Amino acid sequence: MKWTRVKDWLIGAAGMVLLLAVMAVILWWAASAPAAGGEAGPVPSPPVGVDRPPSAQPPAGLRGDEVWLADVALDAGTVVAAGSILRDVRTVGQDVVAGPDGLVAAQLAVDATVPFEVIANKLGDGTVVRSAGGGQVMVVRTVNALGRDLPVTATGTVEVEAGKLIVEPRSIDIGGPDFLSDAIATVVRGLVTIEHDIEGLPEGLVLQDVAVQDDGFRANLRGEDIKLVP
Repeated sequence: MKWTRVKDWLIGAAGMVLLLAVMAVILWWAASAPAAGGEAGPVPSPPVGVDRPPSAQPPAGLRGDEVWLADVALDAGTVVAAGSILRDVRTVGQDVVAGPDGLVAAQLAVDATVPFEVIANKLGDGTVVRSAGGGQVMVVRTVNALGRDLPVTATGTVEVEAGKLIVEPRSIDIGGPDFLSDAIATVVRGLVTIEHDIEGLPEGLVLQDVAVQDDGFRANLRGEDIKLVP
């Protein structure tokens, strides 16, 4: 009788740890705000770059006070963290271990959209950022140059440099004669250049690739031994 009670207690405790682990991840990622009416965007495709083994096995050193999950997939229409917004977030973690040391994923891949308005708000001064088609981005803002306010339209392509989202203008138009535009372009180039760190994600994730969509920048991040919940 006593052994039966102990066994039932152990089974219940293990189940509770597993439930808490899953709930912790869900709560961490689902810290979302009902922006844009609270409607989730289209269901995103699975993240790129996570190789799922054909027959996953728990690690040999798994302790009795740890719970192992072969993989965990979480979706969120909107995530708000670190004062920033991400849309259509798709997350896949593999070899996830929950225990006294927290929740750690051996591999983690995240696909998320950084809305254009997030970048525009960072640049400030009524800046508008939008797709220019053909994988290009357009930045429209008013800048002060040579003592005058000038409307500037800059177009460029998005790249990844040192883990940052970068858009460096390939063309800059201030709506004047070509010789004047060329002279002022050098002055205002830095004001229409985008350098953005994607915030609000677990430490250790590294930006791998970025593509331009109609509603923002679609980013893919990957990392190993990522601590999801301390």
